[in-house]
Amino acid sequence: MDFSLSKEQQMIVDSVAGFVKDEANVERFREMRETEQGWDPKIWAEMGEYGWLGIAAPESAGGIGGSFVDLALILEQLGRGLSPEPIIASVVLAGGLLEQLGSDEQQQELLAPMIEGKTSYAFAHTERQSRYNPTDVLSTATKTEDGYTLSGEKTWVLNGHAAEKLVVSARTSGSQLDRDGISVFMVDANASGLSSKVVRGMDGQRTAFISLDNVTVPATALIGEEGGAAGAIEWVLDRAAAAACAEAQGCLQQMFELTVSYLKEREQFGSKIGSFQALQHRAADMFAETELCKSAMILAAIRADETDADTRAADISAAKAQLGTGGWFVDENAIQLHGGIGITDEHDIGLFFKRVRVLQGLFGDADYHVDRFQGLEGFDQARG
Repeated sequence: MDFSLSKEQQMIVDSVAGFVKDEANVERFREMRETEQGWDPKIWAEMGEYGWLGIAAPESAGGIGGSFVDLALILEQLGRGLSPEPIIASVVLAGGLLEQLGSDEQQQELLAPMIEGKTSYAFAHTERQSRYNPTDVLSTATKTEDGYTLSGEKTWVLNGHAAEKLVVSARTSGSQLDRDGISVFMVDANASGLSSKVVRGMDGQRTAFISLDNVTVPATALIGEEGGAAGAIEWVLDRAAAAACAEAQGCLQQMFELTVSYLKEREQFGSKIGSFQALQHRAADMFAETELCKSAMILAAIRADETDADTRAADISAAKAQLGTGGWFVDENAIQLHGGIGITDEHDIGLFFKRVRVLQGLFGDADYHVDRFQGLEGFDQARG
């Protein structure tokens, strides 16, 4: 199988790499993490103008109609600059649900402005008890004469602090763990009864805890068929896991290059420490693990467009598990080879370390994905 990039894909990589170098580098991230929003609406608008936000969205909704691989290539390069703009939260998660479940009218009204970089969304789905199970839902949506009333609490909502609108999962029927009976609604961030608490993550980015206290929404706020959103939610979470692997790959590559550069510059006992054979072996192992993560990431990005749920889940879980193990090897060795400066905020290596650790846990950590892989019918024995 040929994994080489097409001419168009190489152009995408080159343009994003130049953008990161000139406008979206680590120094900008340091500035953004001190702001209330945590990311730059002007950069978001530029991403929309370049077509990056709609590269994998259907043409009918104003997108380019490309593949998820195209989006993964963009995320990989943005990861090298620690870009905090909410592509995973808004484009992959919330936008993905609108793409899967939204009517033509909803897509034109809601998806198109986001693709253009004029607005951003968030997907509020995790709850205190749910861990990585998207169908463990206690939040409720009670049908009324004019629409629905939503009540419940959502935790760790990516971009929940800055989104203009939230896609919220709630149970319209069934009990806590039922797969059927889950619906999704588009809710204004400033709706009466909705409150949020901003939480700053270890990587310097922000999330939010969202409380819904009898929030009323019209019937038109329902996205898709009532009670039938579970499949679409699982689909977007798989794609988000693949997206996390893509962004993390950019971080890992940057960490490896920073470490090799440091080994060539740092002197100890009158010699460059990169001349020590033991450290050369460490660097070689870091390279191998980075490449293993990349191979798994590419396959996961290809499988993100797969319609067969088990095939998609198997290869995305394999990539996420590899990120958890191989990515951790790169993480810890990058810190150790830098020595004490590696754990300080002044050095960039620590910022990449923290971001990778967050991405390893998002949408399922290594243990979760190993268990999920083993539970897939036909894959436990066929793939060892």
